[in-house]
Amino acid sequence: MSGQLLLGGGFVFMLATILSGLWMLRDMHREQRLAARVRVIHGQAPETRITGAEPQAIKDAMFKSIAAVGRTILRSGVLSARTLNELEGTLAASGLRGSQGVAIYVGAKLLLMCGLPLTLWLVTQDMALPGMVHTLAPPIGGVVGLLAPDWLVGRRRTNYLNKLEQGLPDALDMMVICTQAGLGLGPAIIRVSAELQHAYREIAMEFEQTANELQILADSRVAVTNLGQRTGLENLKRLATTLVQTIHYGTPLSEALRVLSAEMRQEVLTKCEERAARLPVLLTLPMIVFILPCVFLIAGGPAMIQVMRSFSH
Repeated sequence: MSGQLLLGGGFVFMLATILSGLWMLRDMHREQRLAARVRVIHGQAPETRITGAEPQAIKDAMFKSIAAVGRTILRSGVLSARTLNELEGTLAASGLRGSQGVAIYVGAKLLLMCGLPLTLWLVTQDMALPGMVHTLAPPIGGVVGLLAPDWLVGRRRTNYLNKLEQGLPDALDMMVICTQAGLGLGPAIIRVSAELQHAYREIAMEFEQTANELQILADSRVAVTNLGQRTGLENLKRLATTLVQTIHYGTPLSEALRVLSAEMRQEVLTKCEERAARLPVLLTLPMIVFILPCVFLIAGGPAMIQVMRSFSH
């Protein structure tokens, strides 16, 4: 009886989440229609519908509904302040910042933990499977739903840090050009963020955050230090240390950035050489398994055929 009540509660919870998402999507369509009418009243041309805007609106509504569930959990006080700070730090290192990212993470974890067991139970109910499968499928689904957001965030963090590391030397070269043109640290960071918006979006996001902090915080060294502390990437920490030293001691910024950029490019080249040096070792096993048998067949096949013919006669 308790299991049926739990199942019914989970089903009602997921249904309420879907309905809230559809309601938010309806409100978004209403706002878009009102905005189009206002533009027409003011004599402006109505905006053309962009291809793919409808799926994007559905995605936004879904994320809003998941975030609403997460905010409900966060307001309940189940998670401590320390846990929330750790979650915000982990998500910030993945490029997901603010309370919205934490709410989406918590809401997705809860919905998957409740929804996957229900889905597996409904799917396997009419299947001719062993009783052990029917018993273990919902708990396994709950564990998978609980761990899936962590796995996705970990993959996103790895990709985010890799892209930061790839684009940082180019960003430093552009900063050298900006500083040589007479721009200060803040305007140079803003300019680099604007120029790299399409090429290296991750670098642009980090530099834009640093530029905002430079305008808000009284001590620019704190904003520069946060650049290295947000993601924990070693190259960004070195950049932050270099910028702090130039601010504190007044050393030439362009020269320090040029040296740092050269060091990072040399490190990238060294890593590529290390990966290239590992190729012979990695190719040994495939060569033994797939290539050498073919070579033996081609080289020794005719001789073996002649030997077999001679023995048959």
